[in-house]
Amino acid sequence: MNLLSLLACVSLALVSTAAQKPKPCVVPALMSGDFTVALTNGVMGMGMISYDAFGQKIRFRSFGMAGNETFAVDKLMLFNQKVYYEVDWSKFSCKKKPLDATFNPMQVPEDAELMGQAFLGSSSSWGMGLLVNTWTGKYPQNAGGYMAVFTEIGCIPLTLQSFTPESGWNTVSTFNWVVGISDPMDFHPPFFCRKAQLEETETPETFFTAVRSLSEQTQREQ
Repeated sequence: MNLLSLLACVSLALVSTAAQKPKPCVVPALMSGDFTVALTNGVMGMGMISYDAFGQKIRFRSFGMAGNETFAVDKLMLFNQKVYYEVDWSKFSCKKKPLDATFNPMQVPEDAELMGQAFLGSSSSWGMGLLVNTWTGKYPQNAGGYMAVFTEIGCIPLTLQSFTPESGWNTVSTFNWVVGISDPMDFHPPFFCRKAQLEETETPETFFTAVRSLSEQTQREQ
């Protein structure tokens, strides 16, 4: 096969790949990055997140505002142990609570529908834009819906907008993702959490309810 024929085959392969309809995907199993969150009740925050799908662990550290008050939260969710820790570094205190929610890996659900593709930036030249896919779907039992944006290459999550009748619209945006975990200690509770006793809660925690519970606590303290 001469060079011209080889280039023609490569071009056809690239065209065929580009023409394929995007499929639901799963994000890398180990990642760390930054995020911003905006909840319907006016809570806004930003922070850092570490994600381990192998060990079913998530940790996020968030700083933000609820009303006229600022807050800082450090939460470690250990789904394999069904517990999570809420760490207060200002008081060197720790709360340990049950985590009944099943671990859901970051992914595009299999039943999600493709809303469309778009370039963030420009497609005029290489490196000027990022090709992303927007997916939509509904939660089971008419519990609401979502719209999520993932990169076409790498399946990196960018934005999640979630709606439920109880909480309204909540938005999480992520950025500065790095594949891998820079600090393995991210998924170990601080030493002063060893004496924390398991508390009882009426409802299981999720990422959104964890942040919302903090806002409610802040409002009670005002």
